[in-house]
Amino acid sequence: MDSSIIYAEEYSDDYVLNMLLNPIASWFKEHFNSMTPPQRMAIPYIKQKYNVLISSPTGTGKTLAAFLPIIDDLFRLGIEGRLEDKVYVVYVSPLRALNNDMRKNLIYPLEELKKVIYNAYGVNIDIRVAVRTSDTLPNEKAKMLRNPPHILITTPESLALALNATKFREKLSGVEWIVVDEIHDLASSKRGSHLMVSLERLVDLVGRDIQRIGLSATISPLEEVARFLAGYRDDGSPRPVVIVDARFSKPLDIKVVCPKMDLVYTPAQVLNEAIYEELTKYVLSHRTTLVFTNTRSATERVVYKLKKSLSSNGVLDADEIEAHHSSLSRDIRLEVEEKLKQGQLRVVVSSTSLELGIDIGYIDLVALLSSPKSVTRLLQRVGRSGHSAYAVSKGVIIVVDRDDLVECTVLAKLARERKIDRVKIPTNPLDVLAQHIVGMALEKPRTIDEILRILRRSYPYHNLDRDMFMRVIDYLAGRYPGLEDYNIYAKIRFDEETMTIGRKRGSRMIYQLNVGTIPDEAKVPVIAIKDGRKQYVGDLEEGFVEILSPEDIFVLGGRTYKVIAIHPTHIVVIPAEGEKPTVPTWFSEMLPLAYDSAIEVGRFRRIVAEMIKVLPREKVVEWLMKEYDIERHAAEYIYEYIYEQLVFMDGRIPSDKLIVIEMWRNPERGGMDIIFHSLFGRRVNDVLSRAYAYILAKAIGESVRITVTDNGFMLTIPTIVDIKTIARVVNEVRSYNVETIVREAIRRTELFKKRFRHCAERAFMILRRYKGVDVSLARRQINAEKLVQFIEEYKGFPIIEETYREILEDFMDLTHAKEVLEKIERGEIAIDYIYSDYAPSPFAHNIIAWGYSDIVLMEDKRKLIARLQDMVKKVLETKTMETNT
Repeated sequence: MDSSIIYAEEYSDDYVLNMLLNPIASWFKEHFNSMTPPQRMAIPYIKQKYNVLISSPTGTGKTLAAFLPIIDDLFRLGIEGRLEDKVYVVYVSPLRALNNDMRKNLIYPLEELKKVIYNAYGVNIDIRVAVRTSDTLPNEKAKMLRNPPHILITTPESLALALNATKFREKLSGVEWIVVDEIHDLASSKRGSHLMVSLERLVDLVGRDIQRIGLSATISPLEEVARFLAGYRDDGSPRPVVIVDARFSKPLDIKVVCPKMDLVYTPAQVLNEAIYEELTKYVLSHRTTLVFTNTRSATERVVYKLKKSLSSNGVLDADEIEAHHSSLSRDIRLEVEEKLKQGQLRVVVSSTSLELGIDIGYIDLVALLSSPKSVTRLLQRVGRSGHSAYAVSKGVIIVVDRDDLVECTVLAKLARERKIDRVKIPTNPLDVLAQHIVGMALEKPRTIDEILRILRRSYPYHNLDRDMFMRVIDYLAGRYPGLEDYNIYAKIRFDEETMTIGRKRGSRMIYQLNVGTIPDEAKVPVIAIKDGRKQYVGDLEEGFVEILSPEDIFVLGGRTYKVIAIHPTHIVVIPAEGEKPTVPTWFSEMLPLAYDSAIEVGRFRRIVAEMIKVLPREKVVEWLMKEYDIERHAAEYIYEYIYEQLVFMDGRIPSDKLIVIEMWRNPERGGMDIIFHSLFGRRVNDVLSRAYAYILAKAIGESVRITVTDNGFMLTIPTIVDIKTIARVVNEVRSYNVETIVREAIRRTELFKKRFRHCAERAFMILRRYKGVDVSLARRQINAEKLVQFIEEYKGFPIIEETYREILEDFMDLTHAKEVLEKIERGEIAIDYIYSDYAPSPFAHNIIAWGYSDIVLMEDKRKLIARLQDMVKKVLETKTMETNT
């Protein structure tokens, strides 16, 4: 283990309180019954100036654990007459709403402590707190220059701007503490990479290390997140950091709820009613319920349904039921949050917007509609209930089909056993790197070695390759011929003799107007051609457009359309009434199943299948009930599902150790569906499916349609092929060449075009704002299309390389896809083939029906699965008769 990482011990309340000023300790005892585990563990180490990562559930007092020792030190400075007019503490969180919350939560105790300190020492100490974000008005920023806050509350983007704000920068030169909140949310994105370089630039400004305190909900692996927080010294050695592991200090009660009816043959409307009945039952038996769905559209549907059923019956007032998601205006979200805090709501339905630690008051139940797709997310969501250190966090997961039942059963057990998915931290994002190089050049002239040293102190850039770094310098210095023809000019000066960079005129405005990592998401107009006329029919989210290809069919406004062409500014379609959609409109919002959790689902299928082979049905059902804490009917559904698959595949079961490739001649569509039962999560399956589809398309000279799910993927082709052809295709994709194949496969896709624009905007190649004016998104999209064709001529151009890295590592999961392929090559994962003559296997049904899952066609999806199940029954009857004979 890394010797620079220390795990915190838990001390007694008396020991911890003795480290604080007597009046502050007395105030704490008066307001709180006792200290919580994260407080007993963290405060002594913070007092000893260690970097500290605190990981504990919502409501366990980790914010107070971070701030109490800091506030104590600030009051000590005031008592000694040494409290200066400068920023001592920088608190960073990913949410502006959380920042305003934090200010309110600090002001009250500071006012109280000011009084107790005055009564004890006769000194009037005013510790100032201020928020500086993009919402902060210019006059408030001017006030901060005259009277700087001792505690500055900000976001990653605003901190980067503050570091280059000529006058305010001086106020940061004496910072002693950095508090990073919701670090689990930041670590997995480019915002985290951006922030960690800003912290190293702040260290450079201050001239010494700054004490860092990270606050996190449940996350894993803690060592990696701790290293992400603390970073490295100039000599490359890791900075010491203490881990406060209080992730499991709150008791947990998670239950999987399955409607007591046939999950295959029950009509969609009847099943939906049963799900709402279950949800209503829980809502009415609790004071305040927070309901999580997996998409914004589902959130709106659930709120509509609950308001209609509960308010029309006079059970609840419609005003007691509200929605909360990122598409709602900020004012509406704040109003909902305030109502929650005041206890005025009985139900709030959210997608992901309430997962982070906004103070939402008392919640006594969290209900999840369908799988949360990761153990970490499940624990975070359920952790929003029981908002005190010792209250039970209570959650129910209501399942919607057989795959969902299996997945949720596994996730709930993993959550109870605290087996958490590992976080994936981006490394060396080159677009973020370009931003910070420009920022550092604006501060003062710097040598290449100096910049590299600052960058490599941060975890994301610790292993930054010098050659790639120099390519970014060359791009920023305008050393790629021809870029000026596309209005891309140098952002820095670079002196090759002295290897020094400096400020370029006009770059400060570009930096100030374009800094940050969150991309602008566009609404893309859809133009339908009917009877030779063009008609605007609505807009699609850009995130949805990136997964579309010509010939795809989707639903918009209750009507079905086929994609004819995708342009930078719009999509051309034709009506396709009566045709089945190939891509559900909510697909881009769907959360992918985490790789670690997917492996566990595969393992569960294998273990249950092995038991079914050797034990009577009743023994297996009882084991499932006891081991996984599920009801009898749910255990029986799982048994039946896996038993049917076993019989259908003659004793084989797709699992963590077996990929089954199932070939089915689809009589409805014609051609063939090749179903890969690969249980590795959607992000890994996205890599594998594109690699196999690319090789298959070249082999047969036809286009290949791809359907990707968490439990597998399907390649649909218009011709019939044999098992030998597919086996050759599978054999061509190896761990050493999969990256090259997938890079070729994605180059011409909408996904690549969109992600390139995002990366180019972050790298100041395409400007979102110029001279104070917003550049239209349509203009940026057109510029991106022209630009990518030109810079592809330069081998290894950094922004092209970053686009591939972002798609393959952040959007998809190339790392684990390679791991799967290596296991296949070593024989740890076997591959088997099956030709389904009469029907696809039970596990294939949801993969085949995936495209039918748009809500307007939910009934069609249910009917399709029921029809496929009828076909399976005939196959099973035949196999049973053959066995008996």
